[in-house]
Amino acid sequence: MQTAERVSSHEHSDNVIFQRHLVAYNEAARHISGKVLEVGCGEGYGVSILAPHASDYMAIDKYATDIDRYAQGLDHVRFAQMSVPPLPFADNTFDFVVSFQVIEHIENDRALIAEMSRVLKPGGSLILTTPNIKMSLTRNPWHIREYTVVGLHNLLRQYFGKVDMMGVYGNAKVEDYYYRNKESVSKFTRFDVFNLQYRLPRQVLQIPYDLLNRMNRRLLLSKNTQLVDDIKVDDYHIAPASDTCFDLLPIAIK
Repeated sequence: MQTAERVSSHEHSDNVIFQRHLVAYNEAARHISGKVLEVGCGEGYGVSILAPHASDYMAIDKYATDIDRYAQGLDHVRFAQMSVPPLPFADNTFDFVVSFQVIEHIENDRALIAEMSRVLKPGGSLILTTPNIKMSLTRNPWHIREYTVVGLHNLLRQYFGKVDMMGVYGNAKVEDYYYRNKESVSKFTRFDVFNLQYRLPRQVLQIPYDLLNRMNRRLLLSKNTQLVDDIKVDDYHIAPASDTCFDLLPIAIK
């Protein structure tokens, strides 16, 4: 079963989340140029969106990735498997660093942000996304932490001179799916009368959460197939971040 924590372009029930992730790549494509580092490329589907705008593209991930299927004809794309932080690159190497849905998984988030700043050239930019905790439906035990708008802004400002806090929002179709998802999740969490999702160590909850999350997405798909299929990248948009955006999308300039 495809883990629900690594969104796939091939898993039908992931479509709503997958389209939301594509928004970040499309937004980043409007900004990037030169030497680009992607921290946490996942299965690599974003490479085909971003790499054509770069002169050199370095993708890294904790797990092995078949990057070649997304980088056909893009000879300037390289991949390396590694855990972060640290980042094994020299100071002032990259014009842009992008990292989508990664920082919430990193134990030492400050060290990662510091490393991203270090490897950027002066004037270079970091573009990242992470879930907005205000819109989370339940605790995700795969996440070390989640962020508020203010919390993430304050963290980034320690290492970057300017931070524009943007967010990913959805239209009425996306909102409809969100509230159906919220209702469905509540049917699972109502059995947690002792609030164990917040009291137990997150490692104990990871596999049960992942199985229930995948089950829930497939249940939503079976009951709302047309809605799930109809949601496309254009049903999302970028605007200044607030408590109601789905993902935070800051652009931080060194």
